[in-house]
Amino acid sequence: LEALAPAEPANQDTYERDDFGQRWADIDRNGCDQRNDVLARDLTDTTTKPGTHECVVLTGTLHDPYTGSTIVFQRGQATSEFVQIDHIVPLAWAWRQGADTWSIEQRETFANDPLNLQATDGPTNQSKSDRGPGDWMPPDTSYACTYAARFIEILATYQLTINTTDRSALATQLTSCSA
Repeated sequence: LEALAPAEPANQDTYERDDFGQRWADIDRNGCDQRNDVLARDLTDTTTKPGTHECVVLTGTLHDPYTGSTIVFQRGQATSEFVQIDHIVPLAWAWRQGADTWSIEQRETFANDPLNLQATDGPTNQSKSDRGPGDWMPPDTSYACTYAARFIEILATYQLTINTTDRSALATQLTSCSA
């Protein structure tokens, strides 16, 4: 945390989701898009759609780290929204903290990086929106240390800056974490 460059957030008026490239690209070139890769990684007891090289996750169980609840996932127009893929460091937040200067390729890599993606409860993901740790932490406090550490790791990996509010929140959280 101390190694991260401090900077107050830049103006978000220029942020556009499309500036982060293709949604759910296949950045690891395994034939599956990143959304399905994350579902396969984070869900248990999954089933996949036949004929998709086990890429399209149809069902599974999520033990949601953000809420501590268990969610049964079933792909479908009315059900897929119950399990969403969260950007731990939100794209708009990253834009304000330095991603606005990146190339489209670097932003697409960031938006699809498994390190920055987490399957989670849909309503919780929606409530998080583009907020950083100063305004939002996982409701299940037992995951807060992992979340804080992962947030910092992502910032360090991508050399993003951090604002005062979020740095303070992360520092406070880390003081309560065991080694």
